[in-house]
Amino acid sequence: MTETALGITTGAVARRLGVSPTTVRSWEQRYGIGPEVRGDGRHRRWMPGDVAMLEEMCRLTSSGIPPAEAARAAAALRRQPDSALRVAAPPEGAATPDAVRRNRQGGPGGGLPLGEVRQECRGLARAAVRLDGPAMEILLQQTVDAHGLVTAWEEVMAPTLHAVGRKWESTDDRYVEVEHLLSWHVSTVLRRAAVTDSRVPAHTAPVVLACLPGEQHTLPMEALAAGLAERGLPTRMFGAAVPAEALRAAVARSGPAAVVLWSQSRSTADSALARQVASTAFGLKGARTTPLVLLAGPGWSARAVTEGMRRPLGLREALDAISALYVEPQAVLAAAAGEYGDAAQASSSP
Repeated sequence: MTETALGITTGAVARRLGVSPTTVRSWEQRYGIGPEVRGDGRHRRWMPGDVAMLEEMCRLTSSGIPPAEAARAAAALRRQPDSALRVAAPPEGAATPDAVRRNRQGGPGGGLPLGEVRQECRGLARAAVRLDGPAMEILLQQTVDAHGLVTAWEEVMAPTLHAVGRKWESTDDRYVEVEHLLSWHVSTVLRRAAVTDSRVPAHTAPVVLACLPGEQHTLPMEALAAGLAERGLPTRMFGAAVPAEALRAAVARSGPAAVVLWSQSRSTADSALARQVASTAFGLKGARTTPLVLLAGPGWSARAVTEGMRRPLGLREALDAISALYVEPQAVLAAAAGEYGDAAQASSSP
C-alpha cells in the first residue's frame, strides 16, 4: 500500500507544514481538526484531505485570521471537493480578511511578545516562527498593497522584527533563524517597492542613504528608500557600513538634495563625519549648495544636530522632511540647468 493510502504520521505532517508536532496536536485538542478517519492504535494517520485541511489552517492563520476561526473555515473546506480547497469562502460567522485587519487585538503571535498590534502583524509572526517563507512574502506584499509602505513598516514589519529580537535576547540565542528569514523577506518586499516613478525627471537631485562606518542595520534605510519611491523621489542607497571617504565621495559626486545617515547605536554615531557631509558643497562655481543631512536612528543624540541637519524621529517624519525639499521647482529641476550634471568636476574647481 502507498503512503497516501495509509496516511502519514503527525510528525510527517508537521514537517510538511513547517510546524511542530505539538502544534498539530494542540489544533486537534483545541479546535477539533484531527484526522477524519482514525485507525487502530495510539498513532494518528493523516489522509490527503486531512493534510489539505491543515494546510488551509496554516494559510488562514498566516493571513491574520484567529486560529479558532481559521479552524472552522479549514474544517468546512475538508467537507468540500478537492477543487474547492483554498478558493471557497469561509463559513458563515467567520471573520473576513477586511474585518480581521480592523481588529487590532487578535490571537497569539506564535509565542512572540507583540502586545496590541494589527492582525497582519500576528499573522506575520506566526508565519515567521513556522519559517514559512512563502506565507511571509505574500502577507508582507498584501500589507504594502493594502495600507501603503509607511503603515506596513510602522505597524507590521517593525513590530514583528522587534518582537523577534526581544525573543532572541531572552531565549539564549534561539529564534536567530526566525530573525534571519523574516529580515530577508522584509528586505525583499522593501526593495521591490523601492522603484522610483519613471515620470520623475532623470536628473532630479537624489537622496543619498547610507549607514555609517561599522553600522550593519540596513532595513530602516530600505524602508525609507521604498517610502521615497512611493512619493516619486529618487534615491541612491549605499547600504551598510559605508567607509567615511566613500561616503564623502558619494555626496560630492551625486549632488543630493538630502543625505540620510543611519546609526543604530551610539558606537557608530559619528558627529564629525556628519558635519563633514553637511558642509560638502557641489554644483557650479558661484552657485554651489550643500545637502540637508538627516541623522536617523536611535544612535544619534539631540546634541549631534547642528546647522544644516535634522533628526527625524520616525519614517513618516523623515519622508515629510525630505519631500518638503522638492516643493520648490529649483530643488527638483536644478539638474536640468546643469547644476548637478557634473557635480564631481564642479566640486573640485577652485
